[in-house]
This record gives sequence, C-alpha cells and structure tokens, in this order.
Amino acid sequence: MITMLHTTSDIDPEMLVACEDGRGTRVAAPAWYLIAGVALGILFVKSEVLTWYRIQEMFRLQGFQMYGVIGSALAVAVPAVQVIRRFEVRAWNGEAIVIPNKHLTTFGVRYWAGGTIFGLGWGLLGACPGPMFALLGAGVTVMLAAIASAMAGTWAYAALQTRLPH
Repeated sequence: MITMLHTTSDIDPEMLVACEDGRGTRVAAPAWYLIAGVALGILFVKSEVLTWYRIQEMFRLQGFQMYGVIGSALAVAVPAVQVIRRFEVRAWNGEAIVIPNKHLTTFGVRYWAGGTIFGLGWGLLGACPGPMFALLGAGVTVMLAAIASAMAGTWAYAALQTRLPH
C-alpha cells in the first residue's frame, strides 16, 4: 500500500511518496535502481551492444546484431505502451503515467535539428550516449570526457531553456 508522508520541511509533501513499511521511508529504492542499472550495464557490455565495432557494423549495414537488439526493444516497448494507455497503469507511487500522443504533423524543425545534433554527437563520440556509465564501468576511461560534456550540455540547456523555442 502506498501512503503520503507529511512534513514541515521546504519539500512539497505531495512529492514525498513512500511505500508503507512501518517507518514511512523508501531507503532501499535507490539500491534497487543501482542494482538494476548495474545488471543492465553488464548485459550491455557482455552482449557487445556498446562497442564501437558493433555500432559501426550497424551503420555500415554489415551486421544484424544491433538491428536485432533494437527490434527486440521495439517488440517489447510498443505493446507495453499500449497496455499502459489502455489500462491506465499507474506508477509505483500512484501517479498516472501519461504518454502524450504525437502525430506526424507535430514533428517539425526542432525534432529534425535535435535528432541531427544527437546523431552527430553519437558519431563523434563513437558510442551511443545512453550507456556512458556502463562503458566507464567497463574500463573505457575516455567516457569521463563524454560524461563531463554531457553534464555541461545539460547545464547549458537548463541555463538557456527559457530563451529557446519550444
């Protein structure tokens, strides 16, 4: 059962959602996220989907492995999104999961520009930017520069967000 914590601190009480465990805390949740992330990172490293060679092989249309992984992800994600929408599945804390409908008419220049920038970054980095921490954990220390760059880009976007067209 999920309960709401009430506090007198500066934090909005509605944001303090906790699993009922007698103490009203969720101390173990970050540990589960870390365990899941490490397990997924190990899976990515062992399956070689993080290697520059596999990514290059995919873009040169010389190997099926990456397309198989992407296709498998789509085969799981598409039905999952449909289940979430049809049955109005809620998050663990009771919040509604809202997946907005995006029509082809809403995809404009900003999506093309963002996709191009993302693709150029992926090409320059030589690795998918998503699993940078898994690559770092696998011993690819050059990912420290990529992680620092990603953090700087995130900070720059946050600083400029109000001045950018959305």
